Amino acid sequence: MSLELTTAQKAEVLIQALPYIQQYTDRIIVVKYGGNAMINENLKKAVMGDIVLLSLIGIKVVLVHGGGPEISDMLKRVNKKSEFVNGLRVTDTETAEIVQMVLSGKINKSLVGLIGNIGGKAIGLSGMDDHLIEAKILDERLGYVGEITNVNPEPILDLLSMGYIPVISTVGTDKDGNVYNINADTAAARIAGTLKAESLISMTDIRGILRNKDDDSTLISTIQVSEAPQLMREGIISGGMIPKVECCIEAIRRGVKKVFIIDGRVPHSILIEVLTDEGVGTMFT
Repeated sequence: MSLELTTAQKAEVLIQALPYIQQYTDRIIVVKYGGNAMINENLKKAVMGDIVLLSLIGIKVVLVHGGGPEISDMLKRVNKKSEFVNGLRVTDTETAEIVQMVLSGKINKSLVGLIGNIGGKAIGLSGMDDHLIEAKILDERLGYVGEITNVNPEPILDLLSMGYIPVISTVGTDKDGNVYNINADTAAARIAGTLKAESLISMTDIRGILRNKDDDSTLISTIQVSEAPQLMREGIISGGMIPKVECCIEAIRRGVKKVFIIDGRVPHSILIEVLTDEGVGTMFT
């Protein structure tokens, strides 16, 4: 059964959102975009619609995206096997070129086009543009997987000042022009910290941090950064969620006020998290 709102109810929703709009107006929000929300076309349109809406009401949105599944698909097409060490893709020179092509070309430009088609203003950036993301080799075993050494915020701030939504692909470079594959969670956290963003929103394929991973009703809505190590020791934060949480903690330590892990599979989860009392995920403060 669909829920139809009356005109009065719609007005009430907008009034309830007003304090949040006032809080975030002219502030920077960084959205890390990936997972199922990037693969499902209907969800993709909903996410881009949310971002355009936030931009139109005066919030400065920076979109940072990954694209692991599409990189894997392209490698498969060229008969190149994907290898992973501790969850990170082994990246030789050829793989780095494919990462650059898929992230900075195909995915980045399709997101920019989608935002434009629904009335937003976006410009795509790669971490290689004006040395936005500088990197060095993280681990020799991984090849050109990058550890970020510096973020240059100027290109992002310039676009924001002109009313554009920067859409950033997480490819890095060094002074020799090498191409680095950068983890999108890591890049988003570092970019948000450098920009001293009001919030970082990380879209994932789970509800948030659950006390019982099989029970959505055990969602932990708020976590203090100091509580995270204990939750890791207890196994509540485990597996692939550990590096995501470490990125959240890194962002907070670098000056981001609030970090959210939200379920990108929920339509309009960004709006629910930013503009309502309830929220939909886990907030780190």
